[in-house]
Amino acid sequence: MTIYRLDRRIIFPSPYEAEPDGLLAVGGDLSPARLELAYRSGIFPWYTEGSPILWFSPEPRMILMSSTLRINRSLRKAIRKRPYTITLDQAFSRVMKACAQTPRPGQNGTWITQDMLRAYEEMHRLGLAHSVEAWEGDQLVGGAYGICLGGLFCGESMFAHAPNASKISFSALIHQMYRWDIRLIDCQVYTEHLDSLGGFEVPRYVFLQKLQQALHKPTRKGAWELDDDLLYGPTTWELD
Repeated sequence: MTIYRLDRRIIFPSPYEAEPDGLLAVGGDLSPARLELAYRSGIFPWYTEGSPILWFSPEPRMILMSSTLRINRSLRKAIRKRPYTITLDQAFSRVMKACAQTPRPGQNGTWITQDMLRAYEEMHRLGLAHSVEAWEGDQLVGGAYGICLGGLFCGESMFAHAPNASKISFSALIHQMYRWDIRLIDCQVYTEHLDSLGGFEVPRYVFLQKLQQALHKPTRKGAWELDDDLLYGPTTWELD
């Protein structure tokens, strides 16, 4: 297999040419145009400080459909207590920084570099990157962020500094996106956390087919706002 070296041209090789571990290309930049093309192609950047930019398209791919979100009994019980206020796009940079600073089992350091932070802040300014936040009073205790294109939301990372804060905020976001006809959530690679919410793995070609279908829908640009009935988490559990 060949690992491609990118230059200044805003192009990518086919994601089907990725290595078994998903690595496809090296180099390039994190400009908005390149990032948007990457996500539209089923490719994303994933690297650590001090290394070149690495671009991946994993096989298999972890996804979650907003129509198949799973809220188990314990999470339902937690949501009914209304422990947090949920918002959208109120603290994007703080959410990214919290994701970067949160320790994770088996992971040394973070892939959310300063260059990544600046790049996704620019995507947020352009109305393509969004965050969900969980607040306990005036304290940010959980959240997630990602990129939205058409009917696709590419989840990048999430964090929780209080019980169920990431799950409650993420479930509220998914309910809101379902109402907006954003049905495909790209989770990239398997985690138990996302599996518990209904995520599942599919072959790369299945993901790419779903991706192209999702991209036919218009992109909901600009700052997002949560519907009033979702401000403390979803009040209904089943999605029609």
